[in-house]
Amino acid sequence: MSSTLLVDKHVTYIQALAKNKDDLAYHLTTHLRMNAIYWGVTALFIMERPDALDRDDILDFVMSCWDEEAGALYFWSAFGANPGHDAHILASLSAVQLLATYDALDRLDTVDSKRARLVQFFLDRQNEDGSFTGDQFGERDTRFLYIALNALSLLGCKDDLARIADKTVAHVIRCRNFDGGFGAEPGAESHAAQVWVCVSALAILDRLDAIDIPLLAWWLAERQLPTGGLNGRPEKLPDVCYSHWVLSSLSTLRKLSWIDAPALERFILAAQDEEGGGIADRTGDMPDVFHTCFGVAGLSLLGFPGLRDLDPVYCMPADIIEKRGLRKDWEALPRRAA
Repeated sequence: MSSTLLVDKHVTYIQALAKNKDDLAYHLTTHLRMNAIYWGVTALFIMERPDALDRDDILDFVMSCWDEEAGALYFWSAFGANPGHDAHILASLSAVQLLATYDALDRLDTVDSKRARLVQFFLDRQNEDGSFTGDQFGERDTRFLYIALNALSLLGCKDDLARIADKTVAHVIRCRNFDGGFGAEPGAESHAAQVWVCVSALAILDRLDAIDIPLLAWWLAERQLPTGGLNGRPEKLPDVCYSHWVLSSLSTLRKLSWIDAPALERFILAAQDEEGGGIADRTGDMPDVFHTCFGVAGLSLLGFPGLRDLDPVYCMPADIIEKRGLRKDWEALPRRAA
């Protein structure tokens, strides 16, 4: 079991994902392609390997996923997960994050008003009750609420955020449970991933006052198991991805010290594939880019040496968020020397 982060192997693993186009798995995951590229790029930037993938190739792919026809009647358009896919809020946020990461949001400033149409797409996803849908077909989830706020924030839409803030916060509060956590909709079970999107949404709107911070932080700290790993809700197995969902929420609430950091660090490092690279959900399982990204994100917040700071609200490199004037009052553990 390695006690170090196998950066070179993880970089090679991420680079190989784009080349395995003959694998069946590549074609079965086209609905996640934009998200997967965001996960891979974010992991590479946090591991201080921003040039491991070709910038122009990434940006050309992002723009090739623009869905021109999805909302033509409503003056909006957005991004799909892969060329030819329908626009969806999940892919659209990843597209915006990738453009922001590579300092290329100006690619939206086109003669056909891509930026304005994309902003309208996110705004049109909000319902009268403050909830958000993923596309024009109506699925609701607190994930989509956070996604819209994240993207509008990155796109510099301060006035729009202020205009929708009150009813958005009201909906988040309706999704809060007796244990302090949040669910996907009112009455749904508290879940660490939904907690993160709700906490981060409130942070973007500067409304963390709506949270019972000690109660929620206690619920989050209770997600740590004897293995050191974190789970998403009671009675579930630990999973590396919660190293991001739980830690980022605690970081935003400034309660990161409530976690046994060395034990969690050991759990994440034990989930590495020491031969082929990548990080799995737990020791012995197959790695994937999703868990690689969120394992690296968790290690960054834990102060692991050699990593770049992660912004826990946006799940992007912290310096990129700071340059846009969007940093909130979060904390991370001090970066240790290598």
